[in-house]
Amino acid sequence: MNMMRLLGGILLIVGTAVGGGLLALPIATAQIGFFYSTLLLFGCWFVMTASAFLILEVNLWLPRNNNLVSMAKATLGLPGQVVTWITNLLLFYSLLAAYIAGGTDFLRNLLTNADIHIASPVASILFTIILGSVVYWGIRTIDYVNRGLMIVKFTSYFLLVILILPHISATNLSGGELPYITGSITVALTSFGFATIVPSLRVYFHDDKSKLRLAIMIGSLIPLICYILWNLVIMGMISRNGDNGLIAILHSGRSTSEFVEQLHVLLQNNTITYIARLFTSICLATSFLGVSLGLSDFIADGFGVERHGWKNLFVIVVTFLPPLVIALYYPGAFVKALSYAGIYVAILMVLMPALMVWQGRYRKKIANGYQVMGGKVLLIALIVASIIVVGQSVVSMF
Repeated sequence: MNMMRLLGGILLIVGTAVGGGLLALPIATAQIGFFYSTLLLFGCWFVMTASAFLILEVNLWLPRNNNLVSMAKATLGLPGQVVTWITNLLLFYSLLAAYIAGGTDFLRNLLTNADIHIASPVASILFTIILGSVVYWGIRTIDYVNRGLMIVKFTSYFLLVILILPHISATNLSGGELPYITGSITVALTSFGFATIVPSLRVYFHDDKSKLRLAIMIGSLIPLICYILWNLVIMGMISRNGDNGLIAILHSGRSTSEFVEQLHVLLQNNTITYIARLFTSICLATSFLGVSLGLSDFIADGFGVERHGWKNLFVIVVTFLPPLVIALYYPGAFVKALSYAGIYVAILMVLMPALMVWQGRYRKKIANGYQVMGGKVLLIALIVASIIVVGQSVVSMF
């Protein structure tokens, strides 16, 4: 039972981290090439995993069921609470809106193949209700559903890698321009954005610190390996340059769909195309569940309500209604919001945890028990890294 619980926690982390963005990584990092993209992924993995452990440290200072709002209040006061509320809602409402929009297309195509035709708004509402009901029943239900989806996700992922691997070229893996790394950092950083579910995992593991730490370490390493292997096969098969190369796909208006089409054109294999579409759809569902879990627990903590009965229904409505409205009435709004996702992630998951630990350890002296290694050097490094990411993102807007 304990091993199954550990496996469930690891899969919740992997399911949250490895989302639809996996398909975008080779495209987003195409200009820097495979070698530099691998170094970038290692760097982002270290930053985001260290930040996840810092969130765990601060959360363990407080009673169970406290989330980022209470953590910010206890360490940074009102300013920290305000920043945490704003960045968390901006990030996760935009993510959920994106997942609802993508899930709507998938559901409509699925029903159309079954000769059932429904309007897009109906499909959006139906998709949200189906997965939202899983979130309503809590982390145990999410855990079991996520395990089933992850089996399909990993099966389709490894099938894609195995089928594509014979077609890669070492020539395609060479080259790359390091100066373009600034445009790739935010996508790579966001790809490891699982840290906000750490407080929920504490509840899931019943304060078992050793299993929490092990789940975070293994759960973060699996996406790193998957990302590097995925970049290897995709960058090795599709050239960086040319009219149909990865850089051209990067600057197109529909990168993901063109990417799947290019796989079909190069390999002339309907099976690979089908598996790629299935994989994308499952990625949307698992990421939707992971993000929804973190956001719903965050909202429950922010409003100070227990997730039972009508109060739980209130939490679910506040979690899903805004992104559903965005997906229904402002379908282009989430694209703009997602372009700033790197800023939200750098603030919420890197800067804020480092500041909270600094305040708790060295100013307010409320730290007790588990402590992340690295001391002030690690905290300063993470603060500087987050400022650099936010700074370059703001500069790139202009």
